Amino acid sequence: MSIRLITFDLDDTLWDNRPVILGAEAAMRDWLTRHAPLLAALPVEHLWGIRSQLLAAEPALKHRLSELRRRTLLQALQGVGYYPAEAKDLAEGAFQAMLHARHRITLYPDTVSTLELLATRYHLGVITNGNADVRRLGLADYFQFALCAEELGIGKPDPHPFQEALRRVGVSAQQAVHIGDHPGDDIAGARAAGLRAIWFNPEGKEWGDDRPPDAQIRSLGELPALLMNWG
Repeated sequence: MSIRLITFDLDDTLWDNRPVILGAEAAMRDWLTRHAPLLAALPVEHLWGIRSQLLAAEPALKHRLSELRRRTLLQALQGVGYYPAEAKDLAEGAFQAMLHARHRITLYPDTVSTLELLATRYHLGVITNGNADVRRLGLADYFQFALCAEELGIGKPDPHPFQEALRRVGVSAQQAVHIGDHPGDDIAGARAAGLRAIWFNPEGKEWGDDRPPDAQIRSLGELPALLMNWG
């Protein structure tokens, strides 16, 4: 059956996310240094510890990254002596500084040209566990929908995000393919929901699981020809 729907992961699939996250963390720390020096004076491991405690108490927060970040900051700020109302304002300010920097991305060289080509032939969508917003990235015109774990309340590899993507377009799982970099969240998750799965593997890593993806690519520019060969 021919492919009608293509869904994409975002982070480390349409761009290299490592420098983005480092930049976002640095922007947040800089903001805290200027506006909340009592917290900025503590090592970053202090925030990591609070984050881990919050996740242990409420595991569902792993699919609500923005809420998790806000709560971590709020608890940390109150813990070093800021009053609740001030701590809430400071937490939101630090979060927004991080989120702004989080959207300063550098797309892979063939991301836009590939999306432009595919958008003329297929339905395109996004399925992400992260908190990047395609509207803020200037990519919204290429996608018919963007499904975020934070909004759905559950993320990959659970089948629900993939099933919701199928529902949005009105296609069967056999008519859809998902592209992503994560062997578990993207590849295993998509295949468990009945979709074909393409592993984005720019570094040429060895596949470590028993069940390989349906295909793998090292650049997004390989996608159009691969999908044409699938018919």
